[in-house]
Amino acid sequence: MISDLFPKLHEEGYRFLGIAVVATFILLLISSFLGLISFIITIWVYYFFRDPERFPIKDENYLLSPADGVVSQILEINGPNELSLEKKKYTRVSIFMNAFNCHVNRIPSTGKIDKIFYKTGKFLNASLDKSSEENERNYIKMTNSKGDELAIVQIAGLIARRIVCNVKESDEIKQGNRFGMIRFGSRVDLYFENYQIMVRQGQKTISGETIIAKK
Repeated sequence: MISDLFPKLHEEGYRFLGIAVVATFILLLISSFLGLISFIITIWVYYFFRDPERFPIKDENYLLSPADGVVSQILEINGPNELSLEKKKYTRVSIFMNAFNCHVNRIPSTGKIDKIFYKTGKFLNASLDKSSEENERNYIKMTNSKGDELAIVQIAGLIARRIVCNVKESDEIKQGNRFGMIRFGSRVDLYFENYQIMVRQGQKTISGETIIAKK
């Protein structure tokens, strides 16, 4: 019960929470109203950087959601050329995270990281389709335990200014493991083939738990 009300904080959040707490104390000395506003912002900062436990299905016949949010788009499209996958067709599921979603990203399937490529870019609204091509983003290519190639793309949003990736090339990773986060509103694209889609546009997702596709 306590862990549900007060989930642990992601390591990226401690600095921001500390700044918010100090600012609240200072503003309370100046104005009760300003202090109240700052207190509300402090609660939001804690809420944004929360890192609750998740319970993956632990079945390699399924791909799990890499992000909390809403399925904003499902497309049949060529893979990212940044990962040399542009000649192959994939299903791409895009998940948009607003400023109130948990922003910790999780691995959809057990496997190995093959390649990571970070690309600078713009900070357009992450819900727009062109953000996949123009925004700052981080590409992760992996091969899962079934031998399938997957691509995960972390895309910065309108106010996002930092993409965090905690895995590196050649890492062995397990389904549901944390692999990073994006600060303050963003999007994650998942590319896959040879799986049957299990979600629809507009559906809410929970990272590490919602089933995106099955064999």
